[in-house]
Amino acid sequence: MDLQDENITVTIRLRRKKELPPIGKVLTREQYLNDYSSAQADAAKVEAFAHEHLLSTAGIDLARRSVMLTGKVSDFETAFSIKFQKHNNYRDFSPGVQIPDELKDIIVGVFGLQNKPIARPMFQVAKKNGKIISHAEAPQAFTPDQLSKIYGFPQNVNGSGECIAIIELGGGFRPADITNYFKSLNITAPQVKAIAVDGGKNDPTTSDGADGEVMLDIEVAGAVAPGANIVVYFTTNTDQGFLDAITTAIHDTTNNPSVISISWGSAEVNWTQQAMDNFNEAFQTAASLGVSICIAAGDSGSSDGETDGKVHVDFPASSPYALACGGTSLTVNNNVITSEVVWHDSNTSASGGGVSSYFPLPDYQANANVPLEIDTQFKGRGVPDVAADADPDTGYKVLVDGQELVIGGTSAVAPLMAGLIALLNQQNGKPSGFIHPQLYSTPGLCRDITSGNNKTTSADTGYTAGPGWDACSGWGVLSKL
Repeated sequence: MDLQDENITVTIRLRRKKELPPIGKVLTREQYLNDYSSAQADAAKVEAFAHEHLLSTAGIDLARRSVMLTGKVSDFETAFSIKFQKHNNYRDFSPGVQIPDELKDIIVGVFGLQNKPIARPMFQVAKKNGKIISHAEAPQAFTPDQLSKIYGFPQNVNGSGECIAIIELGGGFRPADITNYFKSLNITAPQVKAIAVDGGKNDPTTSDGADGEVMLDIEVAGAVAPGANIVVYFTTNTDQGFLDAITTAIHDTTNNPSVISISWGSAEVNWTQQAMDNFNEAFQTAASLGVSICIAAGDSGSSDGETDGKVHVDFPASSPYALACGGTSLTVNNNVITSEVVWHDSNTSASGGGVSSYFPLPDYQANANVPLEIDTQFKGRGVPDVAADADPDTGYKVLVDGQELVIGGTSAVAPLMAGLIALLNQQNGKPSGFIHPQLYSTPGLCRDITSGNNKTTSADTGYTAGPGWDACSGWGVLSKL
């Protein structure tokens, strides 16, 4: 089929009725919908514009501030004064999207015109001499419930009454793996539900590797908080799919997630301004609704996988409303920690962290001694906020596609923290929500990590751990609030 005749679906993001209040008191969903969602009149104007250009409305969600339009590529070209091109397996366009004057104040983002993969999963499978090792072959590895005890997470609660949302941009899970894994731990398996967003689906396969991410996330969060329900939102690996899955989870009034775990991302330099702004606004909404967001900080140290010799931080972990999760290497003897340092095995296997080049230093980090970004000298948001075991050499015992694997990466830390927050929510009888002000103003919530660095650029630049907050382990290992 000719590109111009293809049918695509595009997400139009709308402005709020009014700006959110400062984060403090948690809004009810009714308060949010009444006062801070998008206006029906704005959606109607976008619909009218779309219909003038032969585009159809596939859905309107005022809470998600989204109008979904569907139609031919050629009609989207006319509507937004652009020209599409095909690049290998994805679609792109030029020049920039042109918004009509009457909609310029209404439309804050257009997603789905291009469909280039945007993120990668932050997990690493443990290997020895290039060969994947089993649980029995690992010199030191942990089940997530073991780590929960070692780290001093609350043991008198199990996450009952909570829902943990997990965002996945590929892969899938097999119910038999979940049953067998939790049976091996003598833990009642959590309820796990799959929700499809933008054509994504639970699609387990051994060929694309993303199953390792999906199973790691489910098994870690579920073993830490087995009483919580787990809902996995599967979507496409595009900025549109990623954002739509996040907003779907935040505004899911059926499952009501109280914490969201995200283990996908890429360096800020790879994202558009509209994507970073819209993701950040979605996370701000989550904070206002009392929903915590835990995100992996990256697995390639201070370079974040970029090869330009400069330092980079991973997005969406760099959003000021995300709990950015860094990584450590953990050594334990008789269930007692004997050593824990910043994870740094190699230039492609190390804790992400650094300073944002896009998001300014947030108020809660004003006294955290966040350094300036090394290359730009920007006074930006420091990453990560917390850290925990992520080294694949001291990794997590999981079951993936029937195979016993040991997996590490900051991908494991995000669901670990999500499980912890579910426990704390149950223990405290209220949602933890946006924990950053408390985290940065209350000494003693974390066990500090003071050794190691994440310098992985060709110029050997990056960040070193020390007392207090640092840009490779944050405040350290969180266990209470």
